[in-house]
Amino acid sequence: MRAEAQAHVDQINQAMALVRRFLDWDRALRRLDELNNRVEDPRLWDDAKQAQAVMRERRRLDEAVAAVRAIEQETADTVELIEMADAEGDAVLADEGVESLGQLAERAERDKITALLAGEADGNNSYIEVNAGAGGTESQDWASMLQRMYQRWAERHGLKVELIDYHGGEQAGIKSATMLLKGENAYGYAKTESGVHRLVRISPYDSAARRHTSFASVWVYPEVDDNIEVQYNESDLRIDTYRASGAGGQHINTTDSAVRITHIPTGIVVQCQNQRSQHKNKAEAYNQLRARLYERELAEREAAANATNATKTDIGWGHQIRSYVLQPYQLVKDLRTGVTSTAPSDVLDGDLDRFMAAALSQRVTGEKVDVEDVE
Repeated sequence: MRAEAQAHVDQINQAMALVRRFLDWDRALRRLDELNNRVEDPRLWDDAKQAQAVMRERRRLDEAVAAVRAIEQETADTVELIEMADAEGDAVLADEGVESLGQLAERAERDKITALLAGEADGNNSYIEVNAGAGGTESQDWASMLQRMYQRWAERHGLKVELIDYHGGEQAGIKSATMLLKGENAYGYAKTESGVHRLVRISPYDSAARRHTSFASVWVYPEVDDNIEVQYNESDLRIDTYRASGAGGQHINTTDSAVRITHIPTGIVVQCQNQRSQHKNKAEAYNQLRARLYERELAEREAAANATNATKTDIGWGHQIRSYVLQPYQLVKDLRTGVTSTAPSDVLDGDLDRFMAAALSQRVTGEKVDVEDVE
């Protein structure tokens, strides 16, 4: 078989092997049979909440198993077609088969990522909170760059972006911003971006043209729906109201419509000012608080699981440092991946998917994955 075709087959087999390992294939098949039997039991629907959970798990498992089987069958059929074409000397048909294998390899990578996004909250909408660190205007400008990058990435991947909270900088950039990304697997895709992001560049705000290092923090947490219960005491909350900042008309800036909620035991602070009504801002702030508390609970569960499983590698959500260097001629180089982009706002668009795939692969296998090898 041609070397190009064999390379595509190896890529497909590698992706499917990772999915099978992640699903624990034999256990997944047994679990799917159990769920199918439960769905046929009419007593299941006596508890609507439990029935919905069973149906969600069944659908997720069924789609993952069906995708693996379909790709493996199509790969075997295409390989057989290429071998027959080579034996008969039909170069055109063989070329078409190789092209089909290339398309199958791309599909396998997409299905691999979808299968790996099987966490409890991976399918939920996601909040992304960006805060400027120490460094004044320089860090505020870097935070603004990050906020634009995530917004552009989300829009290009079919996610709806809603700006929840925004505090502009005094001269340029932003002090903080919170966005809500709405769409399938929004949290699963974005969660690897939690952490500290660092930029090294010649500052355009320094008259001496000196080299500056700027920091911004990014916090990603899932939106919580009504099916997830998050418990907290109202007595542990401090609720402050203040006037919204920025342009907003004669009403929004003359009343205390913005709301800030502090969860005293954990120190979690959430705020919202995008709505004209204080009532709506408070409701959205409560949603953010529940999401932050839920994300904290997920992190604690994962830490406990890693502590009891010596073979599982904790990639450290929320503790990574991602570094960029702004080089001459406005080239941005991501030191984590070595990827260079011609414009700051495009750094994440071609890189986030590949790093996310590598991070998820490392999370499953416990082995370090070179991001440059993840296409």
